[in-house]
Amino acid sequence: LRIMQAVIRFLLKYIPRPILIRISLIANKVIAVFLRGNKVECPVCQGHFRKFLPYGYTKLSSRENALCPSCFSLERHRLLWLYLNERTNFFTDKLKVLHIAPEQCYYKRYKALPNLDYTTGDLVSPIADVHFDIQEIPFEDNTFDVVICNHVLEHVDDDMKAMKEFYRILKSKGFAILQVPQD
Repeated sequence: LRIMQAVIRFLLKYIPRPILIRISLIANKVIAVFLRGNKVECPVCQGHFRKFLPYGYTKLSSRENALCPSCFSLERHRLLWLYLNERTNFFTDKLKVLHIAPEQCYYKRYKALPNLDYTTGDLVSPIADVHFDIQEIPFEDNTFDVVICNHVLEHVDDDMKAMKEFYRILKSKGFAILQVPQD
């Protein structure tokens, strides 16, 4: 377990995110096989495992039982999935969605949903459809029913400008989910 934590910390710290995304597409298939079981369930991929993997950039921030070995969802991803499923029309209604910095655990699943017109945006992510800065979003006013932006606002120079942009591109009855980390 400690070796796995050290490997994950090293990868997160020293390997650029675009490369990690590409590597993880293969690695997660192998890792998930070794952790099959029935102690925990991931609502995102519906996998059953003996445990989730540890996750964190440093020893202090590392959490055990946090990362799904199959889809690489974290606690916040699983909670958001459950919220969208149980409290919104996200999985049932025809919606135009903009997902900023698309998380790998959601990307293929959201793309495959026939009810969603799903667009992804990011500055550099290799899985983003459109590359842009969220402080200057290149879409018309009132374009999207849903905007999802997790753990990005803390990285921009002017978060208020970015939130005004989200408000501008949202339809009047739309909603946004904007998560930021808390210490």
